[in-house]
Amino acid sequence: MNTPTAPGPLAGITVLDFSRVLAAPMATQILAELGATVIKVERPGGGDETRGFEPRLPQGESAYFFAFNRGKRSITLDLKNPRGQEVARRLAARADVVVENFLPGAMTRLGLGYEELSALNPELVYVSATGFGQSGPDRLRKGYDTVFQALSGVMAMTGQADGPPSKTGVPVADMTSGLWVVIAALTGLAGRGVTGHGRHFDISMMDVQLSLHALNAARLFALDEDPGRTGTEHPGRVPSAAFQAADGGWLHISGSDQHWASLCSVLGLAELGADPALRHNKGRVVQRDRVMTELRAAVAGRDREPLLKELRVADIPAGEVRGVREALADQHTQARGVVTQFEHPTEGTFRALRTPLRETGGQPAPVGSPPLLGADTDTVLTEFAELGDSEIEGLRAAGVI
Repeated sequence: MNTPTAPGPLAGITVLDFSRVLAAPMATQILAELGATVIKVERPGGGDETRGFEPRLPQGESAYFFAFNRGKRSITLDLKNPRGQEVARRLAARADVVVENFLPGAMTRLGLGYEELSALNPELVYVSATGFGQSGPDRLRKGYDTVFQALSGVMAMTGQADGPPSKTGVPVADMTSGLWVVIAALTGLAGRGVTGHGRHFDISMMDVQLSLHALNAARLFALDEDPGRTGTEHPGRVPSAAFQAADGGWLHISGSDQHWASLCSVLGLAELGADPALRHNKGRVVQRDRVMTELRAAVAGRDREPLLKELRVADIPAGEVRGVREALADQHTQARGVVTQFEHPTEGTFRALRTPLRETGGQPAPVGSPPLLGADTDTVLTEFAELGDSEIEGLRAAGVI
């Protein structure tokens, strides 16, 4: 069994997880690390396709799979087999939450849709996470993270102004959608406590990406201006950009009106700081080219670390542009306990990132190990589906598990 041993705020909640790949598995991992019992249902023989993704660890497990499936119990179940569907219904009858990310209609065809399962368990919270949602002309269209970045306008806005569109450095479509799956599950559980019944949530990755355009849409609606690529610069604030220092290092400086005079003083730009037309952000945005040219030249004449120290002393928001290794090794990151580790039955000790949710005065959420494929099948079917040994062996002999 791979669930964390310490109780969490969701202790006693059972999540039946039919999802695979990234967005929804990330969500169910968060629920597991908050104390829920998460039963991951996988295909016999192969399991979640991310088990085969690179990079591989020494004993063949996937680092990708490890990132989003910690603390879960894995069972194998053939959902195309009527006997497998019946087992799934028995599990759903005792679950609190179901999470699935099949194309719309697929779960209904298997007899595992919301209407079927809520009839067995009226308190069930059911979350469907799909690319384009349960309705609309594109509902059956397939896609992955970068497809949604492209279609939503995120990719068109990412990159340098004179360069091509670019994807973000992290799978933002998947990961933000995963957060909304968590929000849906928690909303359903909270609502169930009031109404006594569950509900069905329809999470669309496309909808989630469009929701990230709150500021961009406001600009579009206000100015009828389609936002474009601005690199590291903020379209509505100056300064807010990455600058290269004399030693080749990069740092990001971002400030408001209250920081402007101090910034000019640190950089030796007295004339710029004394210009009344630049005292407020609106004027600096109007004269963006002039201001940024002078700021870049001033930063380019200084080494990064000494300059950063001066900026911090002056209380100007700034920070070095780091790689992932450097960011995770930072003393503040270490003090916050962001990086932890778990013990895997075949790969041994492996490092992981904790959930960022912190309870004041409490202990960080425990981190469980990703399960081996089907490692918990017998235990789960005995405990949750109330099947006997002979029934389980019959399912195994028939290839259902």
